[in-house]
Amino acid sequence: MFVHKIDDDLSLKLIDLGDAERIFELTDQSRIYLREWLPWLDFTKTVDDTRAFIQATLRGFGESRSMTTVILYKGEIAGIIGFNEINLMNKTTQIGYWLGKNYQGHGLMTRSARALTDYAFNVLNLNKVEIRAASGNQKSRHVPEKLGFLQEGTIRQAEWLYDHYVDHVVYGMLASEWNKEGSDHKKNKEVE
Repeated sequence: MFVHKIDDDLSLKLIDLGDAERIFELTDQSRIYLREWLPWLDFTKTVDDTRAFIQATLRGFGESRSMTTVILYKGEIAGIIGFNEINLMNKTTQIGYWLGKNYQGHGLMTRSARALTDYAFNVLNLNKVEIRAASGNQKSRHVPEKLGFLQEGTIRQAEWLYDHYVDHVVYGMLASEWNKEGSDHKKNKEVE
């Protein structure tokens, strides 16, 4: 099983069905908070819905199309981060993430996104990592900005969010840029 230790308090673990109840509990506790920017909350009403999501992500992982991990903070699931789509032909991926409301403000997502980006380039040998966020979602946009991702553009009306469309800002990082900058630069970009 994939487990990636980031530091003493934080690690990423490949999602599995045993995580369903905790992920659903975290989703339910943060439902109103998450609903502002995530379109799937109305489709996640029971722990069985979360199990179905996990099964779909495990199929994607088995087919090398995606990889979803739970963010473990001090041994407890705090959120989700993963490669929503892996395109092996073009050597690209998109990182998606969410964090429970009570886990905000500790730099967890920035450290997790840095670790996953590093994994994409140095283990999977991908060429490009993208992070997309709704234009108004400043917390989510702050993550790629702190990691030195380049803002590449905006996709207009990219996502239907319950009763309106939101634009997505696209951030990109190339392997040559990531590895050229060095880890000290990446760490300095994310001062909390």
